[in-house]
Amino acid sequence: MGAYILRRLALIIPTLFGIMLLSFTVVQFAPGGPVEQVIAQLTGQDSSGDRLTGGGNEVNSFDTTGDSSGRYRGSQGLDPELIKKLEKQFGFDKPAYQRFGEMLWNYARFDFGESFFRSETVLNLILEKMPVSISLGVWILLISYAISIPLGIRKAVSDGSTFDIWTSGVVIVGYAVPGFLFGILLIVLFAGGSFLDWFPLRGIVSDNFDDLSWPEKILDYAWHMTLPIATLVLSSFATTTLLTKNSFIDEIKKQYVVTARAKGLTERRVLYGHVFRNAMLIVIAGIPGAFISAFFTGALLIENIFTLDGLGRMGYEAVLKRDYPIVFGTLYIFSLMTLVIALLSDLIYTWVDPRIDFDKREV
Repeated sequence: MGAYILRRLALIIPTLFGIMLLSFTVVQFAPGGPVEQVIAQLTGQDSSGDRLTGGGNEVNSFDTTGDSSGRYRGSQGLDPELIKKLEKQFGFDKPAYQRFGEMLWNYARFDFGESFFRSETVLNLILEKMPVSISLGVWILLISYAISIPLGIRKAVSDGSTFDIWTSGVVIVGYAVPGFLFGILLIVLFAGGSFLDWFPLRGIVSDNFDDLSWPEKILDYAWHMTLPIATLVLSSFATTTLLTKNSFIDEIKKQYVVTARAKGLTERRVLYGHVFRNAMLIVIAGIPGAFISAFFTGALLIENIFTLDGLGRMGYEAVLKRDYPIVFGTLYIFSLMTLVIALLSDLIYTWVDPRIDFDKREV
């Protein structure tokens, strides 16, 4: 197992390099940039639509050849020296390969630089926003597993029954409905849309949170998190439920279950004393992956829909503003977390079932 772990750890470096290289290369051809953001502010223009769609006759803001003043949309009439100062401020006065090399060296030391537009280091911003995203991921994981595992076991035991058929319909609907669409529906129904105004639509706590007592803080937090968590749980529990059901059905049909029943063991003893551990192998080992999936999904969509100030919302705004230090910094963190979590999942497999030996397989 030790050799396998070392191989997996060694593969993290080239994998991260490939991810960052591909992303950096794509950005070189992306329309718009922080220099144009400042130019738009100076000239009173709003070019956000063109930046996202690629509209307009613009030259790539990463090109460092030729006259600076003629390479940015809206820069006509501005002092070329001002454009050069902006390029130097954002680091675009250097060749692309040099910027990429410096970025890799800094990222290896977890130095993500400073945001172009927030006047704060990217690492501080990530640490500031991460609790919101982690909070979503943890609660989604706990609640979805608390629903999925008992429901999946019940469906496996009563396979083909009316209960199984009706709950399968609910599960399929939950899986098919996009999370963001369900979130919008909840807002319309319960957050002051067109019907009821029961839940808040901004933040994870109220403005007077610090003045509340501990019981009131817990209630206030739950009040704010109800709709975001309900939105994500609907889509996240469906896969785990079906996985649990199918895993239990496969184990129930095996010979050792028939033998246990023949010895006179109760159905509950057979189910939870023999079947449970083997059937839950794939479910338990998938917990790290499920967490990272919930973490990413919540960060990307739900934080924007419900105006939660987490990593996803910050990353989305950074993409719109072309705040590249935040974009690449969050990408690096997410990629590293995903690779480490994948290794952790394999370790959990061996912990749940010692018969699994990854040393005998190729990475």
